[in-house]
Amino acid sequence: MPDKEATGLNLQGMERYYLVRQDILPEALIKTVQAKELLARGEVRTVHEAVEQVELSRSAFYKYKDGIFPLSKLDRERIVTVSIDLEHRSGILSKVLAMIAELEGNVLTIHQSIPLQGVANVVVSVETSVMNDTVTELLERLHRLDGVSRAVLVGQG
Repeated sequence: MPDKEATGLNLQGMERYYLVRQDILPEALIKTVQAKELLARGEVRTVHEAVEQVELSRSAFYKYKDGIFPLSKLDRERIVTVSIDLEHRSGILSKVLAMIAELEGNVLTIHQSIPLQGVANVVVSVETSVMNDTVTELLERLHRLDGVSRAVLVGQG
């Protein structure tokens, strides 16, 4: 049975990740990323064309393709947690959720407090990897929404 450390899994079965400078990566990993970028940009139509252009074997591409990503891609795949104060009126939370959906954010969790003095606090976790807008733009749109008195980013990961 392979050592869990050797497979990239920790003792809880969770994947482990490392941030590594490009200049110390093996050439096959760098070429795999280059091939994936050619495919993503539509400069080539097939894996065969991509690996041929970057001079990489197809077997190396398939070995590494699901394990290496540019940091910019990982930066977009994140979950943000936003704390929002809402006026205690019917439909305000629905408007907030509809606006997040309109931006293509995926709401993962919602926690709403009992309204006190006409204000309810809602904490929403949103997966933002496919959102067209930035998190800053999301917060700005929340601030402009009728019935929202405060919207702040409380965490991201």
